[in-house]
Amino acid sequence: MSFLNRFFDETFDNELIPTPRTPSMESNSFQTLSDAELAGHLEVDTYGEFQLTSAVRPAADLKIRPTEGYRHDVYTDEESGSSVPVVMASVSRENLFHTFVSLVKRLGTVVDVVIETSHDGSTGEHIDMYREHIDMPVLLSALYEFEDLLTNDGCTGIAVLNPNTPQEVQFDEHKLLIMYGSPLEPFEHTLEVNGLRCNEDLRFITEAEHIHSSTNEYREQFESLRTALGLDGSHAMNNHSQNNDDEEFV
Repeated sequence: MSFLNRFFDETFDNELIPTPRTPSMESNSFQTLSDAELAGHLEVDTYGEFQLTSAVRPAADLKIRPTEGYRHDVYTDEESGSSVPVVMASVSRENLFHTFVSLVKRLGTVVDVVIETSHDGSTGEHIDMYREHIDMPVLLSALYEFEDLLTNDGCTGIAVLNPNTPQEVQFDEHKLLIMYGSPLEPFEHTLEVNGLRCNEDLRFITEAEHIHSSTNEYREQFESLRTALGLDGSHAMNNHSQNNDDEEFV
């Protein structure tokens, strides 16, 4: 399977103005809001006990409320037809980065890493940059240095993988944690230790309208992350033909 595969394709705005995305033909609930109402909605980052990062906000109609937990799924590669078991998790902000790091540590002492950016994509373009054979302590140092970017930027994603297993942990632009491969039980144990519970009926923010946010500062920080991981243009892989969603801009 390709790296940083999207369960739900969408595009992202790369400026300070957030952009709503709808994964279906449903009406856009953001269109009914006044500027003041939209600003108020964007300021809300807590739903019950769940805290969002700055990267994403749910639909104005809250058809799906952010909720903590995890569920099982299956990823099927369209080209080969092969299937890979998946665990998807939604984690509240205060425990999100720690849980991601705990999952990554299970992948081994030497891993591959992919970082993804959509800062320069206005119509769904994403660029994945890949590095092989990075020592875990070096990677962890970079992750901690750029914790704010990875946690709060709606145009940055990262995946860490062990191709020999094969297993992968993805921290995507929606700030969901997605684990591919087999066995998945060690990842499930880590999620449970960090307070998450399995809920096969759990729905994620990506399955309805939602808004991504980014800034020019985060765009610059992404370039610094790329340098810290030793990535250059020769590692870039364009992914710009995967967007099938309807788009509406504000």
